[in-house]
Amino acid sequence: MKPSRRITIAASVLLIVCLTASVLLLRSIDRQRTGATLKEVLYISSPTLLKRMSLGYDGLLADVYWTRAVQYFGDKLTRGSEHFDLLAPLLEITTTLDPHMLVAYEYGSNFLAPKIPGGADQPQRAIKLVEFGIRNNPNQWHLYYDLGFIYYMELEDYDNAEKAFADGAKVPNAHQIMPLMAAKMAEHAGNIQTARLMWVSTYQTTRDPMVKSNAVGHLNALQVDEDVTTLERLVSHYREKTGHLPQSFSDLEAANLLRGIPVDPLGHTYKLMPGGQVEVRVPDDLPFITKGTPIGYIPPRVPKLPPVN
Repeated sequence: MKPSRRITIAASVLLIVCLTASVLLLRSIDRQRTGATLKEVLYISSPTLLKRMSLGYDGLLADVYWTRAVQYFGDKLTRGSEHFDLLAPLLEITTTLDPHMLVAYEYGSNFLAPKIPGGADQPQRAIKLVEFGIRNNPNQWHLYYDLGFIYYMELEDYDNAEKAFADGAKVPNAHQIMPLMAAKMAEHAGNIQTARLMWVSTYQTTRDPMVKSNAVGHLNALQVDEDVTTLERLVSHYREKTGHLPQSFSDLEAANLLRGIPVDPLGHTYKLMPGGQVEVRVPDDLPFITKGTPIGYIPPRVPKLPPVN
């Protein structure tokens, strides 16, 4: 056997042994300290250095780091943590090892960008991650969509959102929603109808049930926010007209201001409070709503998303 061949085999065996030892060490740490972070096992923080040391096992290592990124985020989210210091480094290592792992960009950016408690509140790191994905996968229109989504939803940066959608529209076989979203960013970026279109398109263009559930949750929240705004406006109009607040939605019906008792997207009737405020009956079932919650309501740390049929 040639010396070079023996060296390669020895190095490969050493790498496998090291990986196995790392996994065993990680499991030991997890058993001994339930609240342990990954600082003890993230010995190499440089993605480039780790890639050089992988000896061709880039894909295997990428899978390992992607799994740990998901576990890390899930554990932090469940515990109600507001600090996700290792999330971005784990994702950067994963995508450096395997620049074509599309799931790491889509889900990774969705972990990083949203505000707490639904995410890590690191939109700029999410943008950096997706831009790296675009450079390595320029023909994947969905990455441009993800980039525009972050600019629009998390930063309200409509100019950069428009550019992302417009660039994505130029990609071969891009979805027809891309030029439409670019136009919406330029025309009516800040209104509720554009936000609704964004979530509808997300629902329609993904096959992942978790992403679909997330989109449904946001669509329901938009509907609640719109309903509550409209109903409270009708309550104010009734007071101006009669000199007193309505006692129930039936009073609004009797005044020809409303048809039927209004219900939320889940079929529960709204509540009309004594002070004229409108509330939903089960706010925990409607994550992401910004209106219609009781005074002092604290949303659950991990939003409960509705099922997708």
